[in-house]
Amino acid sequence: MDLHSFKPGEVKAVVAEYLVACRSHGILELRIIHGKGTGSLRRQVHAVLGRTSEVSRFALAPETAGGWGATLVTLRPLTK
Repeated sequence: MDLHSFKPGEVKAVVAEYLVACRSHGILELRIIHGKGTGSLRRQVHAVLGRTSEVSRFALAPETAGGWGATLVTLRPLTK
């Protein structure tokens, strides 16, 4: 998901909705592109991820996948 087209005030809700949608479709490995800029969007994204129990782990992407302008996320699978 690329957040560049969203307003800063929309980011928290958009990321939360994206996590739910991905998980419901069985997509458990994600990349969220927040850009490098001032780090404001990165902090917002990491705050949402840190509060979401369905997130198994997250970390800044390696340079080949966006470096500190993107975050890789692993979601927990749905349990039956």
